[in-house]
Amino acid sequence: MNTPGPNSDFTLTNEGAIYDPRTDTWTPLAPPAGVDNIGDSPCAVLPDGRFLLGDKLTTRVHALDPSTLRWKNLKSKDKNDFNAEEGWTLLSDGSVLTLDVLDAPKAEAYSTSGQKWDHLRDVPVDLHSPTTVVGCVPYGPTPTQCYYPPGEIGPAMLRPDGTVFATGSYANADPTLSPTSAGHTAIYDTHTGTWTQGPDFPIQDVNGTLYGDNAGDNFAVLLPNGKVLVEGLISGYEFDGTQLVTTVPYTVYIGSLTVLPTGEVLFGGFSPFGFPAQLYTSPGGHDRDWEPVITRLEDEDLHPGSTYRVWGRQFNGLSQAQALGDEEQAAQNYPLVRITNKATHHVFYARTHDHSTMGVATGEKKVWTNFDVPQHIEAGASQLEVVANGIASRPADVWVDAVD
Repeated sequence: MNTPGPNSDFTLTNEGAIYDPRTDTWTPLAPPAGVDNIGDSPCAVLPDGRFLLGDKLTTRVHALDPSTLRWKNLKSKDKNDFNAEEGWTLLSDGSVLTLDVLDAPKAEAYSTSGQKWDHLRDVPVDLHSPTTVVGCVPYGPTPTQCYYPPGEIGPAMLRPDGTVFATGSYANADPTLSPTSAGHTAIYDTHTGTWTQGPDFPIQDVNGTLYGDNAGDNFAVLLPNGKVLVEGLISGYEFDGTQLVTTVPYTVYIGSLTVLPTGEVLFGGFSPFGFPAQLYTSPGGHDRDWEPVITRLEDEDLHPGSTYRVWGRQFNGLSQAQALGDEEQAAQNYPLVRITNKATHHVFYARTHDHSTMGVATGEKKVWTNFDVPQHIEAGASQLEVVANGIASRPADVWVDAVD
């Protein structure tokens, strides 16, 4: 057994906690029964609101009920390989797509109704990067257990046209970023169940040296215009459905990506290396068919501090809109409610909760969410919008009462 220096302090944990934004408090959460290792694991929020979690070192999956905060161990029949380093992408039919890392280039989709994995056609190119660890990574209290990392993979993003753009880590077992190690990509058509090879990542010139880029263990978000913004190791790229186009210099692409309600993308930055948080805007508008649609408001006379319901269509957007190869997933397929005062143009966001669904691309299905009118909102004539994936609905006129 060889112990790699950089990973000699490697640990795994089953600790968790729940954050309550209303009270700004954390509460410890017990792990699923019999589970010792859940850090660095793939996850997804299901259409019914349950949190699906993969056990890192096995094929097991677990679901957390948000109403009871209790775990249930689900069956995971026919899984090709263990869950380590995978990314899970929620599809419009409620299944969860993954591209295997240990068993690349296989792909599969998990059905919660059948609690089983359906084997899909193989990906036409290998998107995973072989591990650079020699031997294994020991872990555990002693440590006496051994973890064999399977490598890395890039994020996979569901797009408005029903395709999934899947990105790769470095190719040809070459971690040096030489020109021959440029990562591959692939496109999965959810309508036909078929894969096609996508464009390879570009070769970049950095101070006179050529490097092949990739998105291994990196972030991607869906832009409001339907393109996918991918964070590479050297630069950043927009995928427009056909090609990868280099955007701004590589010095910007450090840290997590988040689509804001304005449609801009927030780069988290990395302060230890002097990279500040920044905003990114992609030109081009969205298709009207992608917008959330308000069909009914419980009341058009809103009182500060009160809770109301709004009904409509496509409140959760067409995609999770944010992805990573495995850890740090932060799906954004939830409805926001924005209230803008007509006189001052000041914007207020209402807390939304108890959505009817967390599914994506719900089409003509009737959906709803509840929202709490802020206590200190400005009174008067206002407009209310539902926002998902950075795209706003057409506004509805409301009146906000003065605080008693």
